[in-house]
Amino acid sequence: MFWLTAALGLLAFVTPLATDMYLPAFPHLTGELHSSASGIQLTLTAFLLGMGLGQLLIGPLSDRFGRRVPLLAGAAVMVTASALCALAPSLGVLVVLRFVQGFSGSAGVVIGRAVITDVTSGDRAARLFGSLMTLTGLGPIVAPMVGAALTESAGWRGVFWALTGVSALALLGAVFFVPESLPDGKRHTGGPRDTLRAMRGVLGDRAYLGYTLSFGLAFAMLFSYIAGSAFLFQKVLGLSVGHASLAFAGIGVVGTLASMTGTRLVGRYGPERLLRTGLGTMVACTAALCTVSLAGALTLPLTMALLCPVFIGMRLVTANAGALAMARVPHASGSGSAVLGTLQSALSALMAPLVGLGGEHTAVPMFLGMAICAALSSLSLLLTRGAVPVGVTAPATDPRRTAART
Repeated sequence: MFWLTAALGLLAFVTPLATDMYLPAFPHLTGELHSSASGIQLTLTAFLLGMGLGQLLIGPLSDRFGRRVPLLAGAAVMVTASALCALAPSLGVLVVLRFVQGFSGSAGVVIGRAVITDVTSGDRAARLFGSLMTLTGLGPIVAPMVGAALTESAGWRGVFWALTGVSALALLGAVFFVPESLPDGKRHTGGPRDTLRAMRGVLGDRAYLGYTLSFGLAFAMLFSYIAGSAFLFQKVLGLSVGHASLAFAGIGVVGTLASMTGTRLVGRYGPERLLRTGLGTMVACTAALCTVSLAGALTLPLTMALLCPVFIGMRLVTANAGALAMARVPHASGSGSAVLGTLQSALSALMAPLVGLGGEHTAVPMFLGMAICAALSSLSLLLTRGAVPVGVTAPATDPRRTAART
């Protein structure tokens, strides 16, 4: 299980690298590719759209043909697309290649979630989801510092060459450590019509939809921050490229520690309670950031003090909402993972270019978008009211609260 988790974590790790590692180069890209901030952020939007469409198609395919073949094919294309991004001659070409990169990279994410559901369930599944979040949380720590160093020494193209190497390593991990986890007898063999029927069944589960919306909107909040972070730290707060990457990485450290802590606490408090704690933290702190930014009182210490708890909450939400959603659809985990990831990517893609509409020298659109996403993520849990828990057990220490929730 260790090597399987590590391999799945590495496949998922490529995704935050592909989004975070070139962020320090955003201000440089605007000049080299003769574009505005919103134009450069389209490269992030294209990646997220590719991720969404890829998961929507690859997830159901993995329910029909098994996990291993689509996973290996996607990982191989990801390596090729990353190399071609490094050679892109223009913004338009880079946007197209980023879409391909996101589409192929989605295989590791969507199939990884399905594999976890294939091999485990309950609180153990929530802990594995938390472990993957911990591993992927290393991306925002490592990526900005590496990206800043590469940007200053080898330019933005060097960032994509480094991403090519990591993608190749993830492909090797999949080849050697991710076996086929879906037996022939559990595969959907009825063709596209049965696949669509399975998708409709997944979407018909109201509680699944509530947890999935909460998960997706939490990620949309994250990508509002990711898309605007370089401009926040460099243009609004006046940090250098290196110092901005350190600030970004520092927030990533906090998020990773939150994932590690949440993984240990899920057996004691249960995923539902941790999810609601995370949502409350996100809503309160994003509202405070929005207020401070509108008042023109934004400073680096205050920004960091409020952003850190936001991402503690976000890590609690994504790990537990994802596990609770997948627990609703164990009979169609590939389709369930596809809807989960597609909605996540679509909402994130919608938010990414919006944060640049105010220009490079204001953080108000970014923080306003984050606050709206956090509030909607919390409201999404209204859809789960009255649902009977499936798969993920409640905390054994307080059965009366469990009875009250259900």
